[in-house]
Amino acid sequence: MTTICNGTVVKRDTIAAYPGELVRYIKKYFNGAKVNTVYEAGFSGFYLHRYLIAQGINNIVVHSGAIETAARNRVKTDKRDSLKMAEQLSDGKLKGINVPSEKREFFRMITRTRDQLVTNKKRIGNQLKSLLFTQGLIDPQDDMKVCKTWIKKIQQLEMSEELKYSVDLFIHFWLDLDAKLQEILKKLNKQAKTDTIDKMYRSAPGIGALSARILANELGDMSHFYSEKGLFSYTGLTPSEYSSGEHKHLGNISRQGKALLRMILVQIAWRSIKQDRRLLEVFERISKKAGKKRAIVAIARKIIGCIRLCFKAGAVWCTNAPASKEVLTAKAKAC
Repeated sequence: MTTICNGTVVKRDTIAAYPGELVRYIKKYFNGAKVNTVYEAGFSGFYLHRYLIAQGINNIVVHSGAIETAARNRVKTDKRDSLKMAEQLSDGKLKGINVPSEKREFFRMITRTRDQLVTNKKRIGNQLKSLLFTQGLIDPQDDMKVCKTWIKKIQQLEMSEELKYSVDLFIHFWLDLDAKLQEILKKLNKQAKTDTIDKMYRSAPGIGALSARILANELGDMSHFYSEKGLFSYTGLTPSEYSSGEHKHLGNISRQGKALLRMILVQIAWRSIKQDRRLLEVFERISKKAGKKRAIVAIARKIIGCIRLCFKAGAVWCTNAPASKEVLTAKAKAC
């Protein structure tokens, strides 16, 4: 921990990673002073932030990428990171990330837990198929999706006692995760009924109950995004740029932010062009010039940009929803 006052380092210390200890330390050495603190987003979550705010300490949480680093400075230690953050906070160079409300964070826990369980379920299914393949019980080209019907067929195969024991273990884990995921879906359905912003997401083409929950929990009402550029950057849908002199080249999307959001938005885009004629026309026009992959990313960007404007206008999506770069005119408000 590094403390700076009037541009001078006045104290450096190491303390236990407990919020109460930090507050006691601050009150002991800086009692009566106006204190601003910062820490890097990560495993600490937002509990520490809320605790500091409740104690009257002005704190911000920053993304690691927002901390400036000298080009030749490749040494990274906790001591150096602490000093850099203290210096940049003192100079007013750091901007805090959006901290969700406790309610939104608790809602988000469910969708993120579901994502983790889906990953585990897929991994166990792959391990089961790998085990069966090594014993010649399934074809090397078997692309059958692991499901309850497939599992019943596997259980009827003749195999040794030891192999059956291992197979049954994987099946047990897979079925248990499948049951837990069904429970989570019921939980999310109940959650949606109490979440006022769910209706806004569900009104857009291609967005179903599950994808609406994921977007709502990750993005909220999007009021913390001051521009479309910030929203697109957060979702990783901004093209990477390579510029030199007068030459400017836009490459593939940056892939910053959560991969889950990008995946969901692209899936939504593919569904939306089957439901919305206007989006289909845009997709066909772009795909002729840039290909289908870039065209579908453009549709994903357009959809999330339009939803943000719908939130600002205070009305749900309709067939005349505003284009993502339009100002909020009376027509947009009617949407």
